[in-house]
Amino acid sequence: MKKILIVDDEKITLKMTQHILASKYETICAISGKEAVEVYKHERPDMILTDLHMPGMSGFELQNTLQEQYAEHIPVMFMTADEDEETEGKGFEAGAVDFIRKPFRADVLLKRIENILKNVEKIQGLKAAAENDPMTGLLNKASSQVEIGNMCRESSGVLMMIDLDSFKLVNDIYGHSMGDKILIRFAEIIRSAIRTNDIAGRMGGDEFIAFCQNVLSEEIIAEKTRYINEELLKSAKEFMGDDMNIPLGASIGAVLAPEEGTDFLTLYKKADKALYTVKQNGKHGYCMFVPEEKEENDKGSVATNIGQEMMILGERNKGRGAYALPMEQFKIIYRFLARMEDNYQQDNRFVIFTVETEDENASVSKLTEKFYETVCSSLRGSDVVSLNGKNRVEALLLESEQINCDMVIERILSNWKNNSESQNCKITYEMEIVK
Repeated sequence: MKKILIVDDEKITLKMTQHILASKYETICAISGKEAVEVYKHERPDMILTDLHMPGMSGFELQNTLQEQYAEHIPVMFMTADEDEETEGKGFEAGAVDFIRKPFRADVLLKRIENILKNVEKIQGLKAAAENDPMTGLLNKASSQVEIGNMCRESSGVLMMIDLDSFKLVNDIYGHSMGDKILIRFAEIIRSAIRTNDIAGRMGGDEFIAFCQNVLSEEIIAEKTRYINEELLKSAKEFMGDDMNIPLGASIGAVLAPEEGTDFLTLYKKADKALYTVKQNGKHGYCMFVPEEKEENDKGSVATNIGQEMMILGERNKGRGAYALPMEQFKIIYRFLARMEDNYQQDNRFVIFTVETEDENASVSKLTEKFYETVCSSLRGSDVVSLNGKNRVEALLLESEQINCDMVIERILSNWKNNSESQNCKITYEMEIVK
């Protein structure tokens, strides 16, 4: 039921107007403009029906006061016994939605209010359509910046950049309709991970953002990250089957306000930097923004026991799939395994995949990157993968006998066939024991 605030210093008129409206609307009454300001603060009615001429604060002054305080369109209808057309014109210039002259008929008052509220609903619907992302229902990029910008200036909390990892593989392997399902579900998971008074939006593609008020604990951010990743994996398997092996997950870069700033752009850049750190360290986790000077201090810190040293050395934010490394680091792993082979005779295999294409319109480097993603998602967490040049993907398969390696390569090539780009290229491979 819509809520209407009735304001009139004449108690008889106030009671009569309330009696007319009570059958269709929830009504709240105030006998002065000053009282109406307080009532509006707590009740937030859908519209205001106010007498124009009141002692202390007129209807015009009431409207202007509320507009200044709340910076939003407040539908106000004036009641007046004044026959002066200039008064009416002044009211419309000030933003009034309608006038009704006393004494008024009950049916006329009800009809006018009904029309006002219908128009307000229509305007609000158009505003929501302009502010929201049409697919997910979250705020769009522009609205996210405005709403989160307002919130982080006024309250403490955490700004989180939330990125959907490996989403492109969903579109490539299962099609864009499945990709849309995952995006919609991901938005629902984000919405369920925050409270109703927090804000979430879609910045575009597979990148989302959220601001959680009064959340200053890293443990809470870690818990939200765990929840989002668990729910996403559950939904992905529900949609694509239990054999789905795409390393879908969420990476989160977080920054605290007001410690690191109170304006949107400053916080956004810092959260994005933290997100990049997650992406470079295995994905599917979170990272808090750390100022550069603190990072330098942390680098010089010395662990006081073996447990702390293991935490410093250990891999954080472990993701699923192969351990993806730059070529320089891949070489170090290869050389270490070659030394291991000299002493322990383990079956560690080295595989080189070569990507070739005869399609002049296709980029071999882009095809190789897509194949590289397929290889990463098809291998175990103990295997190691790297890109080498424009058309080679290299892998280390740890403790794998020949028959198992053949099955692994068959799985990689089978998964690659599901990619829409696979028809544009040819994949060849060579395999040897690391030595």
